[in-house]
Amino acid sequence: MSELLVRPSTAGDLGEIQRIYEHWVLHSSASFEIDPPGEAEMARRREEILRLGLPYLTAEQGGAVVGYAYASAYRPRRAYRFTLEDSIYVDAERTGRGCGRALLAALIAECERGPWRQMIAVIGDGGNAASIGLHERLGFRTVGTLVAVGRKFGRWVDTVLMQRELGENTGELMAGLKAEARSAAGR
Repeated sequence: MSELLVRPSTAGDLGEIQRIYEHWVLHSSASFEIDPPGEAEMARRREEILRLGLPYLTAEQGGAVVGYAYASAYRPRRAYRFTLEDSIYVDAERTGRGCGRALLAALIAECERGPWRQMIAVIGDGGNAASIGLHERLGFRTVGTLVAVGRKFGRWVDTVLMQRELGENTGELMAGLKAEARSAAGR
């Protein structure tokens, strides 16, 4: 099989990106969407990500798009501006072959070049061992579970929250910010 190439997405990838996502919307709890968005909506979402200066990547193999990943703002409030959320989807026929790992590793590397300091994974379905394991292998730790927050396929579904620091000096940065906050609180 040909080599896997992770690259910035293009508008020409949107048909395959929409097809990949549609599968996971219709057949899994990885996404809490019930109805798959069409290609025009996926294009709008991609443009919003790119407008914010965030990466939106695709994995290509043998000339075909086999997965995609992007970073988005974790929450809209300004205080969260240094925290991102990752999203990764791989063609259902290509899971377990390293595509997700390559996409997530590239996404982390892209985000570490920017001002962001934390990446959050919001994993639909506490039983999604593949996604949880992938995130653990790339340095995420589980920080909580939101129990029964979604309902899909006639059952209540949990969300697992995982977190990873971005950048080499993030630990030092966070310690400095905590010390600054303690000092300000003591005034």
